Amino acid sequence: MVLSKAWTLIKHFEGFPKLSDFKLQEVELPQIKDGEVLLEAVFLSVDPYMRPYSSLSMKEGDIMIGSQVARVVESKNSTFPVGDFVISSAGWTTHSISDSKNLQLLLRNWPENLPKSLALGTIGMPGLTAYFGLFEVCHLKEGDTVLVNAAAGAVGSVVGQIAKIKGCKVVGSAGTDDKVAYLKEIGFDEAFNYKTVSSLEEALKKASPDGYDCYFDNVGGEFSKVALLQMKNRGRIAVCGSISMYNETVPQKGVYPLTSFIFKQLRMEGFIVSRWNDKSEEALKQLMTWVLEGKLRYHEHITEGFPNMPAGFLGMLNGENTGKAIIKV
Repeated sequence: MVLSKAWTLIKHFEGFPKLSDFKLQEVELPQIKDGEVLLEAVFLSVDPYMRPYSSLSMKEGDIMIGSQVARVVESKNSTFPVGDFVISSAGWTTHSISDSKNLQLLLRNWPENLPKSLALGTIGMPGLTAYFGLFEVCHLKEGDTVLVNAAAGAVGSVVGQIAKIKGCKVVGSAGTDDKVAYLKEIGFDEAFNYKTVSSLEEALKKASPDGYDCYFDNVGGEFSKVALLQMKNRGRIAVCGSISMYNETVPQKGVYPLTSFIFKQLRMEGFIVSRWNDKSEEALKQLMTWVLEGKLRYHEHITEGFPNMPAGFLGMLNGENTGKAIIKV
């Protein structure tokens, strides 16, 4: 028998999540059956989507949702032999049993010099979110001017770098001066700290006086109300997230600039990355290639220790991470 540790949600979040909303439990796992594998988590992901999705898909007492890179430690499934590394949606747990239906092997020939945690970040769901948001929603073209907020995060930092690879001008916003410096380091043409500028409207105009062809929105709220007025004719907006509103107890209300949508013929589309699951392997290979070529750089904010997982989650929601927030078991 294997004893697994798991973080459960004992109280649905009200406003900003609290450490007391979680409880660490131990579960004794049964022997695996034919077709099953026993997994041991190596890296776990904490992501903004967990905040709203927990209310939509979880009951109090459930193991917190999430993905992990795990090692197969026992197997009765020939497709997943002992020693393989997989991506599992087992959630916040150290060990789990899977019938393999929710498992995805890491890309073949994963280089030894690349951390496997990248399968949760730049060469994983956040990277795919950036990739498909740009190419399938924004229909990125060479010469476009691209605006991305939360630009130093797991998704935003990849958005900006892909846009640069494709010959675009990129403007990013972030919440600290250190993050702004990081954006300049990885190739953003313009970057600013939205918390310290005297006027967001003026900061956006200064960064790109002619406006923006593509806006990749991770934040929503007041930022978007201002940014939407800066779009060029036939501009495209990819709505990936609305992290500024996830912890609000009263739904935000407001009027979007619909006249601009009409006269500028703008297109705004929300998306979930799983829409393109049938294309994900090809996209992951491209992301891997760019990383190996040095065109796509990554940064990880690693929290050590499974007991610190809730603190890592809260830190990510507070914007403490640059790049991808990862928990290392």
